[in-house]
Amino acid sequence: MPARTRSARRVHRVTPLRDPRPPRLPASLSPASPADRELAHDGKYLSLAYGPERVTGAETENAEVERCRFTGTTVAGSLARAEITDAELTGCDLANLRLLDSHVTTAAVLDCRMTGMRLDDGALREVLFTGCRANLASFRFAQLREVVFRDCNLSEANFQNSELTRVQFERCDLTGAQFSAAQLAQVRFSGCDLSGIGGIGSLEGAIMSRADATALLDQLAAALGITID
Repeated sequence: MPARTRSARRVHRVTPLRDPRPPRLPASLSPASPADRELAHDGKYLSLAYGPERVTGAETENAEVERCRFTGTTVAGSLARAEITDAELTGCDLANLRLLDSHVTTAAVLDCRMTGMRLDDGALREVLFTGCRANLASFRFAQLREVVFRDCNLSEANFQNSELTRVQFERCDLTGAQFSAAQLAQVRFSGCDLSGIGGIGSLEGAIMSRADATALLDQLAAALGITID
């Protein structure tokens, strides 16, 4: 009697995603001094509170910012190879800030303006973005791990050639965002507007709500050469 065979079924197991860890800030922070507002090469900025003031970096390299809080602060200029750890930014203006080849770890970015901000070639880990306006922001060639974008405007943001691992996009405007040559692993889209996104073929491995996937039907069909009548 022939052996009974059972058709193999591939089962995709999805590990539940979680929010990033909150930044670990001391109960008491020292007010930032005027000298702390001009970020210097190899400067170290530890356990400071920045208010509604202007902080600048003039092609600054290798600055370290750790256990700091920024509230209503404007951060401008260019930073390269910066290390930002355990930071909280609320209501800040980061528009057009260049934060290149830098590491951001365990941070919360809340209700900030990030239009045109560049985080290319960097690494973001355990970072929460909530209610941010990040249209035209660039994450090209960056590595994002355990990152959440929640209620953010990411229209025309650029994730080209980036590596996204365990990243969540919740209720975000991603119209016209670019994902060409991006690598996604356990990346979830939920309640997002994905109209006109680029690099749709790079979304392999993404997890989507049914509504989000349905909205992509025409773009997926076009990418696969399928005609829908």
